[in-house]
Amino acid sequence: MEERYELALERIRSIISEDQINKKYETYCINTAQLFATLSEVFSAVNNGGLESVSIETLREWNQKLYDDIRNENYETSYANPRYSRQKFGKDEGELLCCFYSRFRDGIMDAYGGDRESLVLLMELFLHVYTVITTEEDIARWLRETLYYFVHDYDEYYAEKSVRALLDRSRKRLVNIVMDSDLEDEKYLYYYGGNITENEIRTAKYISSLPQETIALMARAYTEGFRQGFAAAGIDLSKKEAVNIRYNIGFEAVVREAARQFGEMGLAPIIYMNANTRMAGVSTTPANKQYLYDHRFDDALYLNHALVKEKLAHAEKAFEKYRAEADRFAGPAVIEIFGEKLFVPETKKESPAYTPEQQKLSVGYRRDYALIQSRYIKEDERSFTIIAFPIPEIGDDFEEIFTETIRINTLDMDMYREIHQALIDALDKGESVHITGRGANQTDLTVRLHELKNPEKETNFENCLADVNIPVGEVFTSPALKGTNGVLHVTRAYLNQLRYENLRMTFRDGMIEDYSCTNYEDEEENKKYIRENVMYNRETLPMGEFAIGTNTLAYKMGRKFDIEAKLPILIAEKTGPHFAVGDTCYSMSEDVVLHNPDGKEIVAKENECSALRKTQIDKAYFNCHTDITIPYDELGDIAVIAKDGEETALIREGRFVLAGTEILNELE
Repeated sequence: MEERYELALERIRSIISEDQINKKYETYCINTAQLFATLSEVFSAVNNGGLESVSIETLREWNQKLYDDIRNENYETSYANPRYSRQKFGKDEGELLCCFYSRFRDGIMDAYGGDRESLVLLMELFLHVYTVITTEEDIARWLRETLYYFVHDYDEYYAEKSVRALLDRSRKRLVNIVMDSDLEDEKYLYYYGGNITENEIRTAKYISSLPQETIALMARAYTEGFRQGFAAAGIDLSKKEAVNIRYNIGFEAVVREAARQFGEMGLAPIIYMNANTRMAGVSTTPANKQYLYDHRFDDALYLNHALVKEKLAHAEKAFEKYRAEADRFAGPAVIEIFGEKLFVPETKKESPAYTPEQQKLSVGYRRDYALIQSRYIKEDERSFTIIAFPIPEIGDDFEEIFTETIRINTLDMDMYREIHQALIDALDKGESVHITGRGANQTDLTVRLHELKNPEKETNFENCLADVNIPVGEVFTSPALKGTNGVLHVTRAYLNQLRYENLRMTFRDGMIEDYSCTNYEDEEENKKYIRENVMYNRETLPMGEFAIGTNTLAYKMGRKFDIEAKLPILIAEKTGPHFAVGDTCYSMSEDVVLHNPDGKEIVAKENECSALRKTQIDKAYFNCHTDITIPYDELGDIAVIAKDGEETALIREGRFVLAGTEILNELE
């Protein structure tokens, strides 16, 4: 492998000065060769003393070189931009060369991770592309074959690499960055290889300036939530040995303390980072969100039945290899961030797009991969936790918002336990719940509840405190689908960092019958936007969750600092009733016995779709769950409807009116 690396690098370096390249492709080839030349400098430093011996000036220079190509206005003339690439090379060649260019950029993580083999594969792929460009007449045909066979030939390698990153706690590079670096010196931020901005630098400086007891409090809310998730589900945490810690670069002081606290529970940290991936390991401020959006369907260039079958077989083989590690894996503990500049994507006709057949393949692959993973990382034997904090990009009030977020993440659970119990007692007397909007909000929706066979010992709603899902502040259920009808509408929503104007969904017997928004002038473009990013290319989805958010303090924080649009769904879902489309909250763990603090068993954990898991599993799960929240100021009423028609009001005109809940209107 070392010999292959040296040979590939020597050939790539020679390309930079060659004068025989067709002028049409010259800049593309030279830019790519220069990318790998820079990566070779990084790789050499990693393997010869480590990045600690490199000056911060050089680290910054590398970071700039590696990401400037796709930052801001530079992206308009980048070969990573499908529009520009097609302008330069035409439709077929352009979309393929753009896809290759994006894939070559994955080498950034390989170089910083010291992964010679993975880096060599990309270098050799570039040389193959270069050979096609310089020797073949039908360039598009041979580029397409090159891409297909690269994916085909190396999928098993990449499948194992992905599973190993998730489960192998012996891989210590990123753990060592967290545990051993001088966190007072921003130099360590550049050791990851991610795009470093003022968000990461200022976050690290601010958190490091906090008293250690504050850092410990932040970490304790997070780790204790993880522990309580196991306790609430009756799962034995002592059998587990590893936890996957996910966070944004800059939060190392909190992560270091969290790792220490997890260690007291017998859990070793697993930390990994993938190229161009958000919330699947260590993350950082994207150099360009439009770049990520443009390449989200690159696999449309090669996806077919045979590849999907192979990919699933390779995934199963990889999980089987790490079966023992999977059995000892406790789950992910995630620190989300919020406050990034709001992003409105441009849907480019030049970007790859799925055919109808590929849409079905993609949906099936996501579902089947999740099922394979759940056989090894069993849902009824693991847990998770998620907490969120702001980053400096949120604005001038960053530090004040950060302080307020710490407060929200550490609220008094005892008080909320009693408030939630009052709501649940009223809800459990109902057959359905009627929710309406007010003002411009046109929501008029009836949610059907499951029938309780033994109301003295059973409940439909979970009393959600600050365990797996921080902060405190909701009661939720998996509604019955038949009888759930009406319109869900929000005037503005941000789902997975994408904006939706006048998002409207019509439900018939719990399934989405119609959907629309007003982001674009063209109605079909609006439907396509929702279909790709909310429906995940499905024709319909069920309502998987109905919840009533109770965190009025979070709502007031959003209003006070005018950051409602920037709140993550983790917090936003607590600021009003919310409705999830997709799987239930108990997906693949419906048979785990759960009880509320009052001792009643939570029985509403499935619906008519997930009930098919034992007979028609392909129809049971959708491998997605997207929460849509109606904020209090758009909310009209929420009333529980009993079987005899009697109504019990929980909320009127956006204010809590049920006895025992009125204090939520007054919290400051």
